[in-house]
Amino acid sequence: MNTSKKPFLSSLGQDRFFWAIVGALLVAFLLLQRRTALPLVASLVGLLTAVTIHEFAHAWAADRLGDPTARLMGRLTLNPLAHLDPLGTVMMVITVFTGMGIGWGKPVPVSPWRLKYGSRLGNGLVALAGPISNLALAALVALLLRAMAPWAPAGVIIFGQAIVMTNVVIAFFNLLPIPPLDGASVLIGLLSLSRGRWAWQISQFFSQMAAYGPMVLIGLILLSQFMGLSILGWLIGVPSRWVYGLLLGGS
Repeated sequence: MNTSKKPFLSSLGQDRFFWAIVGALLVAFLLLQRRTALPLVASLVGLLTAVTIHEFAHAWAADRLGDPTARLMGRLTLNPLAHLDPLGTVMMVITVFTGMGIGWGKPVPVSPWRLKYGSRLGNGLVALAGPISNLALAALVALLLRAMAPWAPAGVIIFGQAIVMTNVVIAFFNLLPIPPLDGASVLIGLLSLSRGRWAWQISQFFSQMAAYGPMVLIGLILLSQFMGLSILGWLIGVPSRWVYGLLLGGS
């Protein structure tokens, strides 16, 4: 139906030309790399799926807790185009093709003072919804893969494994307690349950750290990738491989 095309095209917004260029470059690259195209596409699909479900979960949790901001801005949807950030998408592509870097989606707008259970705990629950949704999707796809393993084509297995692994990695990465990652908001939310002065002091530290969080994160990425200090590999890779093996039986 023609009516179905309008929401899709309108979701491209003013970035249609940008997405057309990215799509053309992606197709050209894959044509040049035909032998490895399937794993690359599978990894890219895994990233897009993980980012989409992650941001949708934030919007859904915020709406359920009393803040309709994300819903009113069209973010309560599973349409990937509503959640993709242009620069973040380019970084996803670079990450898939080079094995280095990081991608991201558009942050979901949240008004913490509107949330139930208070701004800190409420915001912590909204933040937690993202990683939980990634782990839930990974578990669901893993169950389907286990059921289809005896007869599924190799291509389906490759795509499924990529979705499982990517969602697990995205979940653990976002649980790092470094602003602006979800883990910082989750930690502040947990600390709000305590009336101790120590909890308040730690919360204040993380709140003040918000301005420096991106630099700390970039520093960890650079140390992990260029200086041989596998900090992120230990913090993210170890639990991700364990959960991946648990879900798929070590496959």
